[in-house]
Amino acid sequence: MNGKEKRYIFPGTEVDVVLKEDQSTGKLTRGIVEDVLTNSDFHPRGIKVRLEDGRVGRVQEIVSFTGLD
Repeated sequence: MNGKEKRYIFPGTEVDVVLKEDQSTGKLTRGIVEDVLTNSDFHPRGIKVRLEDGRVGRVQEIVSFTGLD
């Protein structure tokens, strides 16, 4: 599932993000969402998040859900 819709992204969700420094290559980094930083419900380049390790990037893929029943 892609990371363009905020409704699917919660703290604890495992995601693949593109970090700012990797935008030119598109290299993905896997991590767990700590905070959702994008205010809007949708973003064409991916919802911006802070990972548990402090890095910030835009979600490209959702690996696993948490927080949805």
